[in-house]
Amino acid sequence: MKKFVIEREMPGVHCLKPAELMGAASASNTVLARLAPRVQWMHSYVTKDRTFCVYLADGEDAIYEHARLSGFPANRISEVTGIIDPATAG
Repeated sequence: MKKFVIEREMPGVHCLKPAELMGAASASNTVLARLAPRVQWMHSYVTKDRTFCVYLADGEDAIYEHARLSGFPANRISEVTGIIDPATAG
């Protein structure tokens, strides 16, 4: 499986209440169960008007299918080709 970052433009997402975020996660999980094992959601970062979601998937097609079935946009999909952090400096 490859790792991807999905940018979703979702105006107002940063204002959602915990119950609303729980509902969105539940809706996503329902679709993910249908698409398993082709796609897996790792976690998401919520920022002003966007989410950045980290997924494992067999390809972009599986992510687009999740977006179509769940109703959540997938405005930009980027395959992760490496990871760096402070430890990378040695």
